[in-house]
Amino acid sequence: MHSQSKRAAGILEAVARGLVSFEPSVTEYWFEVVEVGLESTPARDDWRKLMQNVVTHFPGHGTLFEEKYLEGKSEGKSEGKAEGKAEDILRALTVRGVPVSDDVRQRVTACLDLDTLTAWFDRSLTASRAEDLFADATEGTTAS
Repeated sequence: MHSQSKRAAGILEAVARGLVSFEPSVTEYWFEVVEVGLESTPARDDWRKLMQNVVTHFPGHGTLFEEKYLEGKSEGKSEGKAEGKAEDILRALTVRGVPVSDDVRQRVTACLDLDTLTAWFDRSLTASRAEDLFADATEGTTAS
């Protein structure tokens, strides 16, 4: 990974910039590969800073990165996935022209259960009202 190279910073910057052209799952995979390869070197810290500044345009990715790598929280990965799914749900409704109230937005973004979010996403593709996401929902919470 060139962690000991005098040109490590430039090499890592080029890799980080290249990663923004990939899908989020591919970017995350390659981030992991480089992260492991850099081991506990100063270059790894530089890599983390680069990724924090470069890879922030994916739904949920910024939170995932910060929690998993900067704060070291193991639950960051599932929280990042939940945040990404929530943003996908809201985006699907918006693109389809379905109005989203603040209450619906809050309920969707507060949910951390991936199965519930997956069901809501599926419903977001056909729902005529945002509130229809929660019809027959069994996630164990009450509507706001």
